Amino acid sequence: MTRTKTSNHSPLPEGEGLGVRANKPAIHTLGFGVPATSDPHHFRVIIPRSSTGKVRISEYLGLQSVSSDAAVIDRVLLERPRWTAIRAKVQRAFNARLAALGLRTSAWKVGENLVDRLLGKELCVLAWAVERIDTAKIPIAVRNWLALRPEERWWLFGMTAMTTGGVMDAGKGWRIALVHALGDVA
Repeated sequence: MTRTKTSNHSPLPEGEGLGVRANKPAIHTLGFGVPATSDPHHFRVIIPRSSTGKVRISEYLGLQSVSSDAAVIDRVLLERPRWTAIRAKVQRAFNARLAALGLRTSAWKVGENLVDRLLGKELCVLAWAVERIDTAKIPIAVRNWLALRPEERWWLFGMTAMTTGGVMDAGKGWRIALVHALGDVA
């Protein structure tokens, strides 16, 4: 099986599994795996200083955007307690994947947090699933999200983003499906 390089200089492969980067030059990254190049496609997680402020996850299309009006897509707003319930597990999962590739790991901080485009898609899937779910089911959603392969998360992102991927689309279509798919006990 051959491994293909991803577009937009993403350090994370789109193929099966994550191998260790043997005999390759170090890739300089920012945050959670964002290539340190000019205007890469990535996500930003903005964590407000206020403990009551909402966490915003936005997609920055970078050089691939058609116009400056379409360069940023706000994907989801999460209430702070919901973010707090998922952040540690997401950070651990992302850092394990980055470390396996020999990339620098990161930690969530107040303000802007840069996230690789593929990891950002995965984060959106979980955020969409927990944005309106009963808070008692958030640990179930996290567990079920962790059980998915990255490729499955990317597919779920693609299906959801096409129809109900905006910040104002909560409680519609694929967003509801994610609540049931991840938030129910199998």
